Amino acid sequence: MQERYRTVAREGVHEIEINRSRFLCTLAPAATEQEAQNVIQRVRKEHPTATHNCFAYVIGADAGVQKASDDGEPGGTAGVPMLQMLLRREIRYAVAVVTRYYGGVKLGAGGLIRAYGGAVGEALDALGTVTRQRFRLVTVTVNHQRAGKLENDLRATGRAVREVRYAEAVTIELGLPDADVDAFRDWLADTTAGTAALELGGEAYQDA
Repeated sequence: MQERYRTVAREGVHEIEINRSRFLCTLAPAATEQEAQNVIQRVRKEHPTATHNCFAYVIGADAGVQKASDDGEPGGTAGVPMLQMLLRREIRYAVAVVTRYYGGVKLGAGGLIRAYGGAVGEALDALGTVTRQRFRLVTVTVNHQRAGKLENDLRATGRAVREVRYAEAVTIELGLPDADVDAFRDWLADTTAGTAALELGGEAYQDA
């Protein structure tokens, strides 16, 4: 698995104008291919009179799913440069849709490639990106007497506490880099005098 990946910080739209053609780049996070398709369909409905709605998306921390469409532009002049820009910036789990309103001046193949790729690049700069780090889910179970101090100690040492649940015992869920698990196990035993139980869960990603 990838240790980390980058994705778009938020959904948004960035517009550029080239030779009187308007290029509106919609960028959005997309956890699945279906989410990416939903964004594409929504943008098409929002811009039914646009000349083209070209798209590219990359799903998977390892970029396992990659799709691009020229939507009527000459082959390879729109979707592919958009996809290449996402990959060059190491963007994952994201979709880009560039909506073009033709301004009456032909740009030529090279001009189109620069325009579509550039629209995505500028949108990434404008909207920002975030890096997400792979981590291991860890659940700590501890008695009520020690729970408050343990939670404070976890936060004070910069651990990523995700959830705290109170029942007969207290369970604290956090995320740890794989490399830190053994050291954390020792730290937990020392801090709670061996009274806390630790359970390892699956892997996920969180903001680095």
